[in-house]
Amino acid sequence: MSYVLHLECRECRKTYPIEPLAACQDCWAPLEVVYDYGRLWSDLRREDIAGRPATMWRYRELLPLTTEPLIGRQTGFTPLVRTHRLGQALGARELYVKNDGVNHPTLSFKDRVVAVALGKAREFGFDTVGCSSTGNLANAVAAQAAAGGFKAFIFIPADLETEKIIGTQVYGAKLVRVNGNYDQVNRLCAEVAEKYPWGIVNVNLRSFYAEGSKTVGYEVAEQLGWRLPRNIIVPMAGGALITKIHKAFEELRNLGWVPSAPVRFFGAQATGCCPITTAAKQGTTEIQPQKPNTIAKSLAIGNPADGYSAARVILSSGGAGEDVTDEEIVQGIRLLAETEGIFTETAGGVTVAVARKLIQQGYIRPEEPTVLVITGNGLKTLDAARGRLDEGAVIRPKLADFEEQCLELASVTT
Repeated sequence: MSYVLHLECRECRKTYPIEPLAACQDCWAPLEVVYDYGRLWSDLRREDIAGRPATMWRYRELLPLTTEPLIGRQTGFTPLVRTHRLGQALGARELYVKNDGVNHPTLSFKDRVVAVALGKAREFGFDTVGCSSTGNLANAVAAQAAAGGFKAFIFIPADLETEKIIGTQVYGAKLVRVNGNYDQVNRLCAEVAEKYPWGIVNVNLRSFYAEGSKTVGYEVAEQLGWRLPRNIIVPMAGGALITKIHKAFEELRNLGWVPSAPVRFFGAQATGCCPITTAAKQGTTEIQPQKPNTIAKSLAIGNPADGYSAARVILSSGGAGEDVTDEEIVQGIRLLAETEGIFTETAGGVTVAVARKLIQQGYIRPEEPTVLVITGNGLKTLDAARGRLDEGAVIRPKLADFEEQCLELASVTT
């Protein structure tokens, strides 16, 4: 049973039917999927969720598909890890990592949004799908298009990380490498969507695609024992993820599934591309586009589509925006790996490094339950760590060499 009613403009509140629409035709603001929460409240209970498979589809009534999901059926319900050693290093006593770096099938949170988008593409009758991407979305669309039997065109900046390029090509999608930054790639992709009858997940399917991000919020709440954290730190590129986690928490409150406790939202960006955190620091929702220059390519969107809404969520919740340098990003990657054995990509390094700053600045108190959202796997951005790690000693196969060169070095290091 579907509980979807219609699409609604986030700003002027004009309503539209459930169709592949990119934005409001009057004010060009994003469109939101609206659900019949009254029926949901009477038909669905927390107890109904508990017995379902541990995937994102355990919350299917709160997602916009009207048919049974057939794509990405194993996606979601990634671990929420209580990070004792990282918490000690940062000075936080109740710190958690929501680790979407192990998501199925391509090791990022984008697997969630693509599962929803391609489900809607099938319902709308599209046989070809595509996207513009800084990497993770490219991987997810290519993989799930292959599994779903779609033809796929993937548009990316030509200088994307090699790991993410290969991680797209291997699935047989048509890869279009564009000499330009993400914003230029996205404009080209929008022109393609206007001309061809294709389902472009972050253009004409964006209203539905973004809803998949809500499942991060649902899972965090359920994994915390149906309660909300005091703080949540979210990396931001286009800004949709932080706004949809906020929507998820609001829906859970409205359904009566969690106590109505306040949550502060903190947005994390790289200093080399931080239009949303810059606005938040200035106390405004007005976004000034920037030209990206950072190793965190998955966050390198200079003109974020949901930047206004992301800044509004941050400011209205009493949170803050913060950004970190490339060097701090690498430090964040290493700190998470060395304390918790979790290897994250550059976006996760941003989240960890921003968490450190926020705690040091007093925005987050040590005793407050805090969640860090890790969106991708470190295997996708190996260049960020290359040349920055101890490569170890090369020795002869002799015990004396091991003791002289390795044990002595280890004792000095410790």
